[in-house]
Parts: sequence; structure tokens; C-alpha cells
Amino acid sequence: MIEIRLRLPRRDFALDVSLSLPARGVTALFGPSGCGKTTVLRALAGLERASGRVALDDAVWQDDATGRFVPTHQRAIGYVIQEAALFPHLDVQRNLHYGLQRVPAAQRHLALDQAVELLGIGALMSRRPEHLSGGERQRVAIARALATSPRLLLMDEPLAALDAERKAEILPFLERLQRDLSLPIVYVTHAMDEVARLADHLVLMQAGRVLADGPLTELLARPDLPLARQDEAGVVLVAQVLEHDAAYGLSRIGFDGGALWLGQSDAAVGQRVRARVLARDVSLTRHAPVETSILNVLPVVVESLQANHSTALLRLRLGAPGTTGGTLLLARITRKSCEALALAPGDALFAQIKGVALMR
Repeated sequence: MIEIRLRLPRRDFALDVSLSLPARGVTALFGPSGCGKTTVLRALAGLERASGRVALDDAVWQDDATGRFVPTHQRAIGYVIQEAALFPHLDVQRNLHYGLQRVPAAQRHLALDQAVELLGIGALMSRRPEHLSGGERQRVAIARALATSPRLLLMDEPLAALDAERKAEILPFLERLQRDLSLPIVYVTHAMDEVARLADHLVLMQAGRVLADGPLTELLARPDLPLARQDEAGVVLVAQVLEHDAAYGLSRIGFDGGALWLGQSDAAVGQRVRARVLARDVSLTRHAPVETSILNVLPVVVESLQANHSTALLRLRLGAPGTTGGTLLLARITRKSCEALALAPGDALFAQIKGVALMR
């Protein structure tokens, strides 16, 4: 586990967090600008002197109760920020070797060649940073952080300085890190699309405090959290590719409690994928529709319902009444439709899913 117990007064807020995070996969710190995400990351790295305790498994990096504080250069971390911060007078290869030289050979557990392959920068070795695109520079910066063989990788909004095209270029490489390395990553962002694609665990922050933390799929399906009030509210499904229908340009994915058709994917049959279903793309009907253009119609049960002046947000569980476990969905409909259908918790309905976005 990654243990974080930190307090630090700030001008605009007082940081006060207590977390036990999984030491595997990607944990995203998510929240509005100025809520304390970067402060937590810097305190993890030892760059901010908050009070409290920081530990990664058996390595205690800070414990004020015993007076222990390990300086940044002695913590087994890699740190990636918005700007690549490469040495401009060194080519890519020498930038990487600068990171490699920080770690004695006997302590290196991640081969530099592996980092180069994962991030697809083998053809860039002789170039200097001025001759790289923004996405290429950031990939080199990540590889340099990995060259130190860290036990924990910290990433502070690594895509924030990139335009949409460069961001789309680098996201698949970040997904490869998440999929292929056992290295835990703490990832700061305020972009929900990055959270949905990369995170396994989610920490929601506001004004220096933790609103909620837990597995990504669980928190996204909670209508009581601020995420549910956003226009892009929705759930992430962990699924598997079941089949491809080349004649119609479609693929079908399966998950706990159901299956969905979506636009054809190049993922192999049997491959594990993520799919995102937005609440605004789910409509509801009391009876199974006939002669409808919507391909994806699934039986659901209303678990909860929250209405405001104009809309209603419903949390739905796939399956028939009495179903336990299974997959959760969110649906946002107009309050007028909700009242016209006289919807209430416990109702058995059919969810018509108009859009599914596949994320590799």
C-alpha cells in the first residue's frame, strides 16, 4: 500500500488528507484546479514539507512521530511534470543515460531498453529536444523517469501542455505503461477523459480534502458525487471483445451482466478493453422496444433517483429485479420524462444505450 497522512496549511485552503492507496496500477488524483492535487504529489516526493507520514510498503519516507524524513533524491520515485524539462544540450540518448546514472547498476530493476520500447522512442535517440514534437518530448521525459528504476512513478498533469493531437498521440503509450508495468503510478489530472482511460483507482479532491476514493468503476457510478453533475458523467465498463462483424463495421464486447455493440475495433477477440457509457446517452423505457434503431437495449433496475429543476439522474443495475452484483449504469433524462413514466427505485426498465466509446 501507499500510505499518505499529510497536513499542510495553505493560503487558500488547508491540505488534510488520509489515504491508503493500492501499490499497483494507476491512481488518479482528480479535482478542480487549486484543490491540492499537486501539493499531495510534491509532498509524496519530498518536495513539499507537509506534516504527517508517507510510506510505500516497507519503505517509510516520512514519519513525523519518529522524526524520519527521507530527502527527495533518496526516494525511489520517478517524477514527470507538464513540461518535459529535458536537457536541451543533450540528445535523447544522453538525456536517458542521465537518469540511468542516478541508480547503481545493482539496483536497476527496469531495463532502459524496455522503457524505450514501451514508449516508442527508439528512432529518436540521436535527436535533441528542439527537434522533437511536444508528445515526443514528453515520452522521452517519461522514459528518463523510468530509467531511474523507481518504485513509484508520479505524474503531474503530463498531458496538460499538449494540444489535442499530441495528447491523442501519447495516451496509448501511457496505457501501455499501465498495462505492461507492475510499477504503481499516481497521476494528477483535471481531465476526465484521462481518468476514464488510465485510472484503476480514483481519489476525488476538493479544497485540500478527499471527498471520496476507491476503484474507478465504483466512484463513477455514484450519483452523490460531484462527478455525476458534470455533462460527461457516466461509467466505465471493464469488458472483453467477443466478436467482430466486418459486414456492418461493428464489434461486440461482453462484461458482467451484458454485452454491447459498438463501432468496429482493431482489438483482438478475447482482448480486455474499457468502454465508456455517458449518462446522457442512456434513455429508458418501461417496455422492451420493437423496431428501434438502437442496437443496445438491456434490462435494468432503478437503484436510486435524484431530480433537480430540469433533469433526473438515475443509477441503474443491469439485470432483472433481485439481481445482485453486476454492472451499474447512469442515465440522465429530463424531469418531465421521469415524472411522465412515474419512475421510482425498484422499477424494472429497459435501458437504450445510444453511444459507447471504446478505450484500449
